[in-house]
Amino acid sequence: MAEREPLDVIDAIFSTPAMRYLKTDPIPDEIIWAILDAAIRAPSGTNTQRWGWMVVRDQETKDGIAEIYRDTWARANRIVGHGAERTRDEEFTANKKVEFGAANYNSVEHLADHFEYAPVLIVPFMIQSGLRPGDDPDAEPVVRPFQGSPLMGGSIYQAVQNMQLAARAYGIGTTYTSVANTEEHEPRMKELLGLPVNTRTMCIIPLGYPLDVDELAEVGASPARARFFRPNRIPVDQVTHWDKFGEQKDRD
Repeated sequence: MAEREPLDVIDAIFSTPAMRYLKTDPIPDEIIWAILDAAIRAPSGTNTQRWGWMVVRDQETKDGIAEIYRDTWARANRIVGHGAERTRDEEFTANKKVEFGAANYNSVEHLADHFEYAPVLIVPFMIQSGLRPGDDPDAEPVVRPFQGSPLMGGSIYQAVQNMQLAARAYGIGTTYTSVANTEEHEPRMKELLGLPVNTRTMCIIPLGYPLDVDELAEVGASPARARFFRPNRIPVDQVTHWDKFGEQKDRD
């Protein structure tokens, strides 16, 4: 079994940021299995476990998913074209870099440009039961188009976080993204992945070992991105309310 870093759970939580600068080096099957085995230990509503995990290594499939991702990203950021032919609304981009921070914005753009080069994409999906109220429970289930509530995400996103923490223990970077999981793009996602109509993709998680310092310098990124770091967050006492909204207190 591949080596795993012995991590305290709190230390792991505090050092699992979005890692978007990833190597193309392959990830062994045994690590993928271990990561997904950790994912499925998460709670599931009434323990139905109507989830599935699509491991994508096929390059043609990754290329197709990357095309969806870039299309959505480009439209949201007023970008036309790709690579050397790219044009953009420079004022809009400048404002976005102020809003999100230049380093963060640049890392997201890097991911968009290199999405298909991640060695593994994992696409978590939900599976809707064939039965509905009033159906004969003894009849053959009917496969219907997915019509689940967005609240179904509560039965899989905890598992996604488990997966990301487990990947962290193996030195593998991950980032959660749902840019390509819109209603508009869902039919194409299903086509690429061969998913039946009673499923719904919930997000995409690119996995890869983080770029080292020299590789980061080549793409103009901070050397700090070569390691698992503590992400900047608004202080907890500023986002915590006690009993009623607006009732806040300083953390001792």
